[in-house]
Amino acid sequence: MARGSGGVPREAWSVPAALAGERVDRAVALLTGWSRSDVATLIEEGAVRVGGQPVAKSRRLAEGEEVEVEGEPEAEAPPVAEPVEFHVVHADDDIVVVAKPAGLVVHPGAGHETGTLAAGLLHRFPDIAGVGDPMRPGIVHRLDRDTSGLMVVARSLRAHDALTAALAAREIERRYLALAWGRFDARRGTIDAPIGRSATRRTRMAVREAGKEARTGYEVLTQYDHPVCALIECRLETGRTHQIRVHLAAIGHPVVGDGTYGGDRNPLQPGRPFLHAHALALIHPGTGERLEFSDPLPLELMAVLSRLQ
Repeated sequence: MARGSGGVPREAWSVPAALAGERVDRAVALLTGWSRSDVATLIEEGAVRVGGQPVAKSRRLAEGEEVEVEGEPEAEAPPVAEPVEFHVVHADDDIVVVAKPAGLVVHPGAGHETGTLAAGLLHRFPDIAGVGDPMRPGIVHRLDRDTSGLMVVARSLRAHDALTAALAAREIERRYLALAWGRFDARRGTIDAPIGRSATRRTRMAVREAGKEARTGYEVLTQYDHPVCALIECRLETGRTHQIRVHLAAIGHPVVGDGTYGGDRNPLQPGRPFLHAHALALIHPGTGERLEFSDPLPLELMAVLSRLQ
C-alpha cells in the first residue's frame, strides 16, 4: 500500500467489472483482505472515498469508478486489567453501574491503549472478560471521553444480550444535564435530525441527510441572562456518537465548553463540554425490577452554575 501525506497508507483503484453492483464495504474487504467490520469503521471515519467523496457502506459501485482508501485498520489489543479511578454506583452478578469521570476513555482506541474504563472494570470485576466483545468487555453503550456520568455495564452474558436489546428498543432511560448557549424559545422540544460522520472533518459528526436516525428530547430547567445560556435536561431516544452535542449545535445552542461544536466561548470555559449523564433507569435483566440511578453534577460543573447564580 502506498503512503499518502504524513505517511498515512493510501490505495486507489478502478472498480473491476466483477465487482460492479457490489456494496462498497464488501468490495473493499474483498480487494484488501480486511474484515467488513474493519472496512465499515474506515468508511465511518471518511477514509473510503468514491470519486473523491466519502460514501455510506451500503453504496453500490459501478464499473470504472475510482475508489480510494486512506489508512488501514488499527491493530487493536484487548484491554489489560489495571487500576483506574471511577466510582461504582451499583454492582450485582449481572450488571455494574458506574459514574465515569470526565477525561476517562471508555475502551481502547487510537492513542488510548491503556488507562481506560474497560481496563479498570477488568481489574475490579475480572469475570467481565468473557462478556461480549473482547475489545470492549461488558460495554453496551458509551460516553464521550469528556462527558461524565452514569453508564451500565453487563457482567453476565444474559445481561449483555438483554441490555443490548433494551438499548435497541429504547427501553433504557438516559438523561443528561447540559448547559447550552442562547435563549430557548420553547421550554420543551425534540430534535429529530439524522447524524453521520462529517464529510470535511473525520473526527466530527454532523447532521446529514444520509446519516442515521437520531432523536433528542430536551427541557429547559433554568434560563440565565448573564451570559445568556440555559441549563437543560436532555433525553436520548437514540444513541449516536456526540448526539446531544451535535443536535444542540445544529439548532444554534452549542454546549458550553464544547470546542468541537462551537461552544468554547468566553466568559464560561469549564475546560470541557458541560454535559453530564445524571440519570439512568432500566429493567434489571435478571430480576425484572425497575432500577433508577442518579449522579450529581461534578464540582467543576457546579462551580460554573454558581457563577451564573
